[in-house]
Amino acid sequence: MTIRVFLADDHAVVRDGVRFLLEAQPDIRVVGDAGDGRTAVRLVAQLLPDVVLMDISMPELNGIEATGQIRAACPQTQVVILSMHSTSEHIYRALQAGALGYLLKESAGAEVATAVRAVHAGRRYLSPRIIETMPEVLASLAAEPRAKSPLESLSPREREILQLVVEGQSSAAIAAELALSPKTIDTYRSRLMLKLGIGDLPALVKFAIEHRLTPGT
Repeated sequence: MTIRVFLADDHAVVRDGVRFLLEAQPDIRVVGDAGDGRTAVRLVAQLLPDVVLMDISMPELNGIEATGQIRAACPQTQVVILSMHSTSEHIYRALQAGALGYLLKESAGAEVATAVRAVHAGRRYLSPRIIETMPEVLASLAAEPRAKSPLESLSPREREILQLVVEGQSSAAIAAELALSPKTIDTYRSRLMLKLGIGDLPALVKFAIEHRLTPGT
């Protein structure tokens, strides 16, 4: 049985490299790719791949939010996060969004195919570096109660609009992209800033950078 895989990463060279690795495997075929989260969600809904390899830091819609939308719309599609970010917050949020695997780019290589096969079979897969050298990350995933990220106070739509705002898009542009009114976007923006205790755009951008919500951060 051939495992159909979709690649989502904002760097074409990464997508090409992962495609090369996977298509060398007799049981895996890459059926599509995207360079931003919103396009990834749309194409996955059309192609219905078995597995999505998803970066976190992508424009328009980051990989964690895209994972949540994909899992809600296509529950038969499993997601593996392939990221440079190894903090407990990123790993926890990714798994909470529905990802079944988490790989670190620095140690991926042929491990990507192993992860794809594991999640396709319904098994969780975490990068060995996370398991072997980051016991505090695993402990934080299991701990209850855990310290919540400020992002958890926001709704999925608020997080989506937060990313678009800090990427420099105007209320009119965001409204057109999300099929909402500019006034509604302004309301969302005011509400999310209130929830985060942030009073101006520079502070909001700083918050986004600290939580690595945008590509290149």
